[in-house]
This record gives sequence, C-alpha cells and structure tokens, in this order.
Amino acid sequence: METSSIAETRQWRQLIDLAESQGRADFRPLLGPDRASRYQLSAAGLYLDYSRNLVSDEILAGLLALAENSSLAGHRESMFRGEAINVSEQRPALHTALRAAAEDLEADGLGELAGEIESRLGRIKAISASIRAGQWPGATGKPIRDVVNLGIGGSDLGPKLACEALKEYAHKEVRCHFLSNVDGEPIRSTLAGLDPETTLVIVSSKSFTTSETLLNAHTAAAWFRERLGLENPFASPHFIGVTAAPGKAMRTGIPREQLLEFGEWVGGRYSLWSPIGLSIAIRIGFEHFSAMLAGARNMDRHFRTAPAARNMPVIMALLGVWYASFLKAESHAVIPYCERLGQLPPYLQQLDMESNGKSVTLAGEAVAGATGTIVWGQTGTNGQHSFFQLLHQGTHLIPVDFIGVAEDRLSAPRHHRALLANLVAQSAALMMGRQSAELPPWRRHAGNRPSNVLLLESLTPESFGALIALYEHKVFVQGSLWRINSFDQWGVELGKQLANALLAAGPELETLDAASVNLLKRLGW
Repeated sequence: METSSIAETRQWRQLIDLAESQGRADFRPLLGPDRASRYQLSAAGLYLDYSRNLVSDEILAGLLALAENSSLAGHRESMFRGEAINVSEQRPALHTALRAAAEDLEADGLGELAGEIESRLGRIKAISASIRAGQWPGATGKPIRDVVNLGIGGSDLGPKLACEALKEYAHKEVRCHFLSNVDGEPIRSTLAGLDPETTLVIVSSKSFTTSETLLNAHTAAAWFRERLGLENPFASPHFIGVTAAPGKAMRTGIPREQLLEFGEWVGGRYSLWSPIGLSIAIRIGFEHFSAMLAGARNMDRHFRTAPAARNMPVIMALLGVWYASFLKAESHAVIPYCERLGQLPPYLQQLDMESNGKSVTLAGEAVAGATGTIVWGQTGTNGQHSFFQLLHQGTHLIPVDFIGVAEDRLSAPRHHRALLANLVAQSAALMMGRQSAELPPWRRHAGNRPSNVLLLESLTPESFGALIALYEHKVFVQGSLWRINSFDQWGVELGKQLANALLAAGPELETLDAASVNLLKRLGW
C-alpha cells in the first residue's frame, strides 16, 4: 500500500477547503425527510442513522472520494488474504479468519488455516461443553462451578464485555469472573468468595510473559496450594492456559492437554474470536459463541463487498476522519443505552486508541496531523446525569455514538420505552438545541452537535458479533486512510520494561530520572 502522507493528495486539500467554508456551518436546516432517508444504512442486523452529522452532500462526496482514491480497497483485501499488513512485526492481522467460512478462506488462499481454526474451535467446544455439563472435575472430584479468567487488555476486555452483554444466554450454575489488574485486592477478594474445589482458572496470555497475568496466576496457584494441599496447582485440573506460546505455558507446569493455542497472527485486542473466548463459550454455550462468530462474519462480508457509499464501517470511519483530521475534534463519546453494554466504551478504548494512537506513518515518517481520537463514554441514562452537561453546553466538539437495542427481552416495557425515549431525545437535543431569546443565556443550547444513532434489533450473539466487527473495521479504515499501522502497539512496551527493570534493580536504576527516584524513596523502596 501507499506509504506517503495522505495530506499531500488533492482530495485531502479539497476537504481542508470544505472544512474552512462549511465545517462550522449550521447544518440543522438540512435535516429534512430526504436527508433522514438517505443518511441511513442497514447491515448485518444493525441500523445506522448518521443524518445528524456536520456534513453536507458535498462534504460526504469529498470524504468518499478520499477513500476511493486511496489504497483502502487494496489494503482491505491484503488483510483478508493474510498478507503481512502489520509491517513493524512482519505478520498478518487475520482475526477475520477466525470467524470466516471455510470456503471464504479457500478463496483467499488461506485454505491451510481452515483445518487449524476448525480444530481450535473444536477444543473450545469440547472444553466448554464439559465444564457446562459438570463433567470437568477438580482435584477432589467435584465439578467446576466458578471460572476465573486471568488476562489483561484484549485477553480480558473482550471476553468480559461479551459475557456481560450476552448474560441472557448465561449458564445458570457456572459463573465467570474476570481479573486483570495487578492490584492484589481484586484477586484476594474474589478468591475469598470461591470454593477452590469447584474453581477453574483460565490463564489467558498471548505471550505467556504478561507480568500482571502471571503474578495473578501465581497468587491463584498459591491459594490452591494452601487450600487444597496441591503440590503443583498448575498441573491440576484447576488450570487451563490459552496462549500463542505453548512452550512458555508448559514451563509453568500447565500440561499440554490443558492448553488452547492460537496463532501469532491474532492481535490481542482482536482475540475474543479465538480460544481467548473460551470463557465466553463457557458462559453462553458454544452454539451461541458460534452465532457470535457468524454475526461478525456477516459484517465482514458487508465491509468487503458493499460500495463505500453504502458501507457502514466506511461511512462511520469517514465521519470520524472528518471530525478528527479536519474539524480538530480530539475525542469521541460512545453511549450505549443498554446496561449490558456497559463494558463497550472501555473495550473500544483499547480497540481504537491502541490501534490508531500512532505518530509515524507506515514509512516511519511523522504523521501530517492528528490520528486516533480519545474514546470515552458510559451507559445512558447514567451519563446524562454526569457528563452530558459538557456535551450540550460545553465548548468542545465531541461527536457521539448513541447505541440502542430496539427490543429487549430482559427489560420491562415501561423501562425500555423510557430508555429509548432518552436515546432519541438526547440525539435530537444535541443537534437541534434551544435558542429562544426569551431564555437567559445559561439556559440556551447552541445545538448543531453531531451524533450517530446505531440500533441493534435485539442484543443477540449475532448482533453483538456484528457490532464488534463494525468497530474493528471502522478503526481499520481510519488507520488505512491515515497510513499508519493499526496492528502494533509499541507504545505500551516502554513503561512495562521500566517497571520490570525497577522490580529487578531497585530505585537506583540508571534510566530513572531524579524525581522518580525521590518518589520511590518516599514509598519506602
């Protein structure tokens, strides 16, 4: 793909001109029935209304021209075909293969992966079914009833989100718990409420060197050793490892038959579709886990085949590029109007900011402008009573994604009607505002504030899978247009390396500055 700056293109310069002439215009007069019918899309069980954005037909045409005259289409094909688009690590980003049909893999020249993926799905199915059926006994013969997933980042955020979002399908007796932080309180308090005879620990780490996860794993092992008298808890049926580094996992004592493997070509923040999703399959059943993969596959096919003007991930990505690169918006709020999607904002924080928080291009040159946005949010209606004041009357330009579920079997009609009324009202209020001259200034709302409304017909495994894949592809499109590598994360390494060196060498570590040394001394090191 191209590695030069996209800011040098004619289409980019035209969008700069449009931003100067129209970017801060009042778009409310455009919000008629014609726009409402044209600025909407449906795909894979999701519905997107993007009519309340700060774009005209001319601006949208300019954004589409930017995409169509870029290397996006070729870059997208390179991803699906398993080319090494992660250039800094010289590896593919093949999370889409994890949910692809065998015939699609064969058509992309990836037929050899089909058997490997099927085999690994078979392992997820067999182990999850055994645990759910009470046929995975612990060391004392009692069946497992509590599953603790130890992971961090993508090994925690995705499975935790999925298990909470899809709690309607949860097993009635087997509970799942998620621990990620190296803070000792969560693991101590969680284990204190569990029975070691009926507890299983899943150690989820791609590299099996993640310091936080391994420290938690050893703390869990010590708990089993103390409570059950196990000489080597890792070798007992109370531990399962999920990793791309089986050799390192076995060195901790976990037997090969208790390991689930996945490939190096699965990025951590894209790994819930892989054996990292074992806890999801345990929680909701393999049938529903498979349906989640199918929903993502439907969105993959839409993303790959729909023309740009009718392509949901492309449209959402282009709107994000418009705000970040041309209107200088620095953040983006995600507000799910469904309490079960409460973990979606932190999940998207990693997906977006770890992927596109980059300052150099694929050619290793400084980027020409902003990349990525600060993603944040909370569920509605809770957010309305905390930070919505800033959205409505603050000075920042903050685009919002409102996400709702049209039908919710777990809610009550009166509650759900109120929830959806708030979703629609907030999106309308942000755009329309209130400018009556009879009101004092502090009660006026400027309006003209943008948002998308994204609706799921219902929160099922299929629609959830499609939702996550939608955001994955949105992030990919933006990274492709900015010509950065969305699939590495070197920025997370330095702090981890310093922490490990500090733990090994103490406060006199040569690389530390004087202020850090003083802090450590104050902490009693």
